[in-house]
Amino acid sequence: MANELYTRTNQKIFYAGLSLESWRQAQEGRALNAQALIQAEREAVLFHLYGALLGLCHEIAGYYRLPERTAPRAEQLLSRAVLEAAPSPELAELVELAQQPETWLAQLLRAYAGLFQPPQGEQKAKVDPAAPLIEAVSLDREEPPLARETLEAWRQQLKVLAQRFRESLTEW
Repeated sequence: MANELYTRTNQKIFYAGLSLESWRQAQEGRALNAQALIQAEREAVLFHLYGALLGLCHEIAGYYRLPERTAPRAEQLLSRAVLEAAPSPELAELVELAQQPETWLAQLLRAYAGLFQPPQGEQKAKVDPAAPLIEAVSLDREEPPLARETLEAWRQQLKVLAQRFRESLTEW
């Protein structure tokens, strides 16, 4: 059973829960590096949630024996082309969720992709030629970082989705 596809999905959902708990402890603690711990746990949760999503995609692709069943990125499976080549209700639901920008899944995919983007300073035209060429850039983002509660909600939604899909994927 250890080699079943669902074990990886379950493991990643569990790891996301552990990171959320560590995040909660960092918020409640008075450590000098609390902000760094919180950011590290936020990124760990996103990493594990994405891994759980990829695991769920692998479960679906494995069940339907899709050629892309070993894809290393969830986005490779969450495409209209894959869905049209091998329609399935589970994959159709995931593709729909991924392509609607306001859904939790689309937000998760954007947040995960954001982990790989460099910090970006404010874009403005240089006016004074005497102004210094190198400018200090703040790494603080305009938008507030994702809240722990938001990521916990995504974790729960992914967990419920996985359980529901597994019920429909079970052969009698």
